[in-house]
Amino acid sequence: MRTIRKGDEPASLTEYRATGGERNYEDYPDKDVLRTYLVAEQRGLCCYCLSRIRAQPGAMKIEHWHAQAGYPAEQLDYSNLLAACRGNEGRSPRDQHCDTRKADRAISRNPANPLHQVEEMLRFGVDGRISSDDPIFDTELNDVLNLNLAFLKNNRKATLTGFTQMLPRRGQLSRSQLDRWLRDWSGDSDAAELRPFCQVVVYWLRKRLSRL
Repeated sequence: MRTIRKGDEPASLTEYRATGGERNYEDYPDKDVLRTYLVAEQRGLCCYCLSRIRAQPGAMKIEHWHAQAGYPAEQLDYSNLLAACRGNEGRSPRDQHCDTRKADRAISRNPANPLHQVEEMLRFGVDGRISSDDPIFDTELNDVLNLNLAFLKNNRKATLTGFTQMLPRRGQLSRSQLDRWLRDWSGDSDAAELRPFCQVVVYWLRKRLSRL
């Protein structure tokens, strides 16, 4: 999970809400455009596990952070809408993750709300495990989102291992080098798509910088 900076919503969503009468998400006609907006502002990554997603109906899901069932007034609120992966949809619940596993349950942190500070709340182990010092959020990461499935842990571990193996083997890494890599992996250096599971490297770099 990483902080998502929400941009302007699609004009068609604004117009749909403004037409009056009872409006709901299921009848909103321009979901293809909505997918494009959401995936672009998330830099091509799932809002929860940070795997690669594409703005196509079979390649992602439009997630309501506050589920429609419990918060019908927010079903067309752009700040409540995120882009998620398919999360092993169709498999047993123990193998599902992200929005598919979450379903109508609530979680305490919205990655698109900067006040929730999701990046500050998360820890990444060298084995790829994701955790939080906040016991409620930590339980949600495991029981609601199921982000410590073996293949997700392995992908995060492989991402970090691939990065650290390309580092120079001799000499102290300079602050300028670490800062440059941090800007690259966090997406601050350009607006291109981010690497899948990038946050595990961002976390490692921030820890390394904090020790200088």
